[in-house]
Amino acid sequence: MKQGPLPSVDSSDDMTGPTDLPTCGPLPTRIGVAGPAPDEPLGVVAVGPAGAERRAVLATLLGLDPVMLTVPAGSWLVVRNAQVPTRAAFVPGYRQPHSYGADRDAAGPALARPPRRVELTVPEPLLRHFALIDVPDTATLGVAGTQVLLEAAGRAGALLFVIAADQAFTAAELNLLAEVASTSVEVVFAVTPGAAGWAPLADGTATTEGAGASVPPVGGAQTEVDAVAVTVEAHRAALLAAVPALAGARWFPVDDAASAGDLRRALVGWASREGLQRASVGPPVVPGQQGRVAVAADPGDWSERLDRHARSCAQRIRQHLALELANIHLRAVQEIVFGVGCAGLPDLLDREMAALSLLATAQCDQAVRGIVTDVASRVLGVPPSEGVRRRIAAAVQYGLADHRPGQELDKVLLITSTAGVAELTGPEAIDAAASYPVASRDEVLPPVAVALSGGCWQQWRTPGNDNHSAARAWSQRAVREVELGLSREISRRFEVIRLSLGVVLSDAVDHGILLA
Repeated sequence: MKQGPLPSVDSSDDMTGPTDLPTCGPLPTRIGVAGPAPDEPLGVVAVGPAGAERRAVLATLLGLDPVMLTVPAGSWLVVRNAQVPTRAAFVPGYRQPHSYGADRDAAGPALARPPRRVELTVPEPLLRHFALIDVPDTATLGVAGTQVLLEAAGRAGALLFVIAADQAFTAAELNLLAEVASTSVEVVFAVTPGAAGWAPLADGTATTEGAGASVPPVGGAQTEVDAVAVTVEAHRAALLAAVPALAGARWFPVDDAASAGDLRRALVGWASREGLQRASVGPPVVPGQQGRVAVAADPGDWSERLDRHARSCAQRIRQHLALELANIHLRAVQEIVFGVGCAGLPDLLDREMAALSLLATAQCDQAVRGIVTDVASRVLGVPPSEGVRRRIAAAVQYGLADHRPGQELDKVLLITSTAGVAELTGPEAIDAAASYPVASRDEVLPPVAVALSGGCWQQWRTPGNDNHSAARAWSQRAVREVELGLSREISRRFEVIRLSLGVVLSDAVDHGILLA
C-alpha cells in the first residue's frame, strides 16, 4: 500500500523568534455536539436502522404520504413549515437548487450525484415548532457521517431514534447514543412493530449487539402480557445496560396515528421549553456594543503579534487537516479493498469531505476569535467585552473584500473525476454543499466546503469499472489535491484576516479610540 499524503510544510511560516509571542491555542480536533446558538432554529433529527419504518413515523407525525419523504440514498431530508408546498434538491457543484414537484407522484430531477440534502416545505402546524431532519440509516453513516449527524443534532437540539420491535442496537448506534447522552440534546425513542408485529426477538429477548445485555419477557405462562409494553421495556433495559446516562429519555410505541399523538405532544413540549431557554441566553443588548472604547496608552508590538498569531494559526490548521486527510485516504482504501469496493468510493469520500468541511470551519472560526481577542486585548489594554469583540469582528468582515478583489472567500472545492479540484464561488454554492444548513452565522469567515462532483459517481459506478489499483491511486491523488487546495485556501483566509484586522486596529490606535 502506498503511503498517504503527508502534512505540508511551508517554510514561510518560520516560527523562530521571541517565545513570548502568541501561538495558536487549542483547536477542535473533531466535530461533535456543540451548544446551539440562541438564534438557531429548533429541529428534531430522526435517525435509526434500516427497516424500522422511520419514514413512516415521520409521515404519520406530519400527516403526509411516506412517498413525499423519499430522497436519494445518502441524502438528508429537511422538512420545514411554509404556506406553499415545495421540494428542492441541493447538489454540490450548483448554485441553485433543483426543484421538483411537491406532490406524491412528482419525479425527482435526473442528477449526476445524490444531493447533500432535499428540502421539503409543507403547511403543517407541527413544523411551526421545529424542523424535522431525516438522515441516512445508521449502518450507512460511517465515521464521518456520524460526526456530521452529531454536529447537526447539537444545533437542532433533539434526536429521535426509531427502532423496530425485532431489531437490536448495534455497537455503532450505542456509541452514537453515548456521545449524545453526555450533552444537552434531548433524546427520544420511538419503537415500531417488527415484521411479526410486536413479537419479541426470535430467542424471546431484546439485546444489544456486543453488549451482553438481555431482558426476558415479563410475566408467567398464566398472565396475559402487554406485548407492546414488554417490547418497549426490553429495548429500554437493553439500552440502559450500555448507556445508563439515557435513563431519563422517553420511549413511545408508534404503529398508527393515534399512538403517534403522544410522541407528537412530547416533541412540542420539548420545543416550548427549548425555545424559551434559547431565547433567554442572549441578552437584547450586549455590553460594549455601543459607544467609544479607548485604546491603551502604549499598545506595544501589536502589529507583529497579529502577524505571528495569524501565521501560527494557519500553519496549525493546515497541518492538522493534512493529518485528517491522510486518515481519510486510509479509510478510502479500506472501503475499496474490504468494503463495497470501487462503487462505494464516491459515497464514502463525499461523507468524509462533508465532515472535513465542518472541522475546518470550526477550526478557522475558533482561531479567528482567538486572534481578535488576543490582539484587541493588547491594543485596548484589557480583554474586549463581547460587544466590543463583535464590533471588531463586524468591521473585519466588512473589510475582507477590499484586500482580495475578485477572489471570493465563499468557495466550494469540488473533486473531479480526474482526481483534480475545481472551484465554485458564491454563498449559494456553499449552501448547496450543506447537509443541514446554518440559518445565520456571526463568524468573520464563511464556511469551508469540500465535496465530490457528479463525475466521480459516474466514473466509479460504471458497470465493470472495478479496478482496485486504479481506485486506490485515484483516491490518493484526489486527497492530495484537496490537501493542496485547502492549504492555499487556509493561508489566504488568514492573510486577509491579518490585513483587515490590522486596518481596523491601526485606525483605532491612530485615533486613540475604537470607532468600529
